[in-house]
Amino acid sequence: MRSLKLSLIQTQTHWHQPDANRAMFDRWFEQVPADTDVVVLPEMFSSGFTMASTEVAEKMTDATVVWLQNCAVQQGRVLCGSMVIVEQGRYYNRFLWIDANGTISIYDKRHRFRMAGENQHYSAGDARVVIEFEGWRICPMICYDLRFPVWFRNRNDYDAIICVANWPAARQHAWNDLLKARAIENQAYVAAVNIVGTDGNQVIYGGGSAGYGPDGRVLVECFDTAQIVNVHFQADKLLKLRKSFPVWQDADDFELEKK
Repeated sequence: MRSLKLSLIQTQTHWHQPDANRAMFDRWFEQVPADTDVVVLPEMFSSGFTMASTEVAEKMTDATVVWLQNCAVQQGRVLCGSMVIVEQGRYYNRFLWIDANGTISIYDKRHRFRMAGENQHYSAGDARVVIEFEGWRICPMICYDLRFPVWFRNRNDYDAIICVANWPAARQHAWNDLLKARAIENQAYVAAVNIVGTDGNQVIYGGGSAGYGPDGRVLVECFDTAQIVNVHFQADKLLKLRKSFPVWQDADDFELEKK
């Protein structure tokens, strides 16, 4: 288990324009530090947070997934973020993790944002996912998932959370507080990327992409400008905290029932 360097791309996305978004992220990739291990794109990075699932959805064999695979292989590192995927007639807000070999791991968003109608246009994921990378166990979550700590309660089975989002500026305070809470209660690193600007539904986003240590301390945070945010996950600090302050040993046991 070695330390990891992550780069979070905080930017405004082009509404319903996957070609334009791919070209934009190609330009962002040129600015990522050479020693970055994992590059994180926002939620629905190819379309914006849209309920027009039937219009923007792609298959796992279509252009955006193939592009992201090629970019990961060419850059020799992990690229991840979520996009709209259609599979067997169902639409998902799907987190894609693509490693330097082009291998794909997925997590389908569990909690759909009903206030925007996401529960009417997308199917819910039914599995919490932990991805292993360089000795780290990484748990992905997507935006609204952040409000549901039971689903992501650490059972000593992960070391870090990556959260991708389109989280509106109107609830920025909740974004900041919930990220910190998830880090503290799970004794896990957190890296979170949000977007900026105004989307096609005239929703305003205030950024706030950030990294938190497993004790909840802010490692890095930014505000509402488009930029790359670099986060360092340090293995020695994580292991030291969990050994010296092992709150996980006193956590309540529970079982989740499928809805």
